[in-house]
Amino acid sequence: MASSVQNNRVSSPGYCVCCRTCNMWCWRAFKWLPVLLIVSIITWSYYAYVIQLCIFTIESTVQQCIYLVLYHILLIMFAWSYWRTIFAEIKPIPETFKLPETELEKLLSAETEDVQRSILDNYAKDLPIVTRTMSGSVRYCNRCVLIKPDRAHHCSICARCVLKMDHHCPWVNNCVCFFNYKFFMLFLGYALLYCMFIMATCLPYFIKFWKMYQEYKYAHCDRLIEKGSVSKICMEMINGEFGAAASAGRYHIVFAFFVALMFAISLGSLFGYHCYLVINNRTTLDMLVSYRRLGSPTGQIINSMLKNLVYGNCSHYKNRT
Repeated sequence: MASSVQNNRVSSPGYCVCCRTCNMWCWRAFKWLPVLLIVSIITWSYYAYVIQLCIFTIESTVQQCIYLVLYHILLIMFAWSYWRTIFAEIKPIPETFKLPETELEKLLSAETEDVQRSILDNYAKDLPIVTRTMSGSVRYCNRCVLIKPDRAHHCSICARCVLKMDHHCPWVNNCVCFFNYKFFMLFLGYALLYCMFIMATCLPYFIKFWKMYQEYKYAHCDRLIEKGSVSKICMEMINGEFGAAASAGRYHIVFAFFVALMFAISLGSLFGYHCYLVINNRTTLDMLVSYRRLGSPTGQIINSMLKNLVYGNCSHYKNRT
């Protein structure tokens, strides 16, 4: 049986309750580090774009206003979808899927896997599930003591079973699942637009800054090479026109362009992959785990692509398989 039931064993703690509590809080704090990193990058990008680019670099007032309005619209939508993905309420598995005490006692006292399988099959026959393991067994979680609904999986980080689990994302410190998948897709989409907008608006000034650097470098290259001192070269660059431009904060614009480019590439591939999953009514775990379906062939669960898009991104739909 692929998901066998194990008897509960009580083990003596290896350390005091205080240490366990301390470790638990340290682990909880550690899980927020990726989120804090993202927030820090967004905060820095706000300074680089609004202060260094729009206020200190762009001279046209009309252009400043247009850039600032569009930037803040994308930033607000990006931050809102990110917040909703992080703090979405992940509701527990319905009680009907949890084994009653009587059935659990029978299961724990069963001597063979065949007996366990028959007990689970008998209880699951009235439940709305159509997927089994490849061996034909009912998908059972012995940690949560419940029969897994279709597409539900146990998250070892959250220590619970999650409906229509796609994956646990450290960048949102939450499971991406039925209850926040719509916001996760919006987060990817708005984050991609946010990065592409920064790239497009920073590109002309990045090119201008790069050309200025090249012109200054070529104008002084022969003289500096003849002197042959790396320190003199550095001092010349710092005291010259290029150094003055860099001291005005142009480095932030260059870094903002490259950071936006890096994130746009990764977000674009991830967003495209999840669009493919939504269109085909699949999840990341569906692509990794094989199931056996009862009563219908494997493959597409909902044939219409339009229905898949609506179902995958509208949380008011019933949780169908």
